[in-house]
Amino acid sequence: MISQVEITLPSYARGYHIITHIINDRLKNLPKQGLANIFIKHTSAAITINENADPSVTVDFENFMNKLIPDGDSIFTHTLEGDDDMAAHIKSSCIGQSLTIPITDYKLNLGTWQGIYLCEFRNRGGNRKLVITIYN
Repeated sequence: MISQVEITLPSYARGYHIITHIINDRLKNLPKQGLANIFIKHTSAAITINENADPSVTVDFENFMNKLIPDGDSIFTHTLEGDDDMAAHIKSSCIGQSLTIPITDYKLNLGTWQGIYLCEFRNRGGNRKLVITIYN
């Protein structure tokens, strides 16, 4: 059986934001076993799983990605939407648009220190949408 839900996230500032609680709140009646696929419907944001305990992880992510792919780099030609636009597209492709997480005993089977992150790469990205598909 397959079910699906779409979630509209609130607008977040640029950066890395743990959204595990939002996803868990929306996923009611998960199967005993299965898979959850989480897909973000945007080209300038991404989702990933990483450490959820130390807030410095989010700062380090932001600092590293901005050093690796700086806004307004002179090599970019796609610049009509601002200095952060093309850099956001590249960061999004590097991190990715989907996750697959096992479901065990009616909940997402994340590790003790794992959280689901929204990676917002735009200075004003707005609301982001996730499609979550449950397979059981």
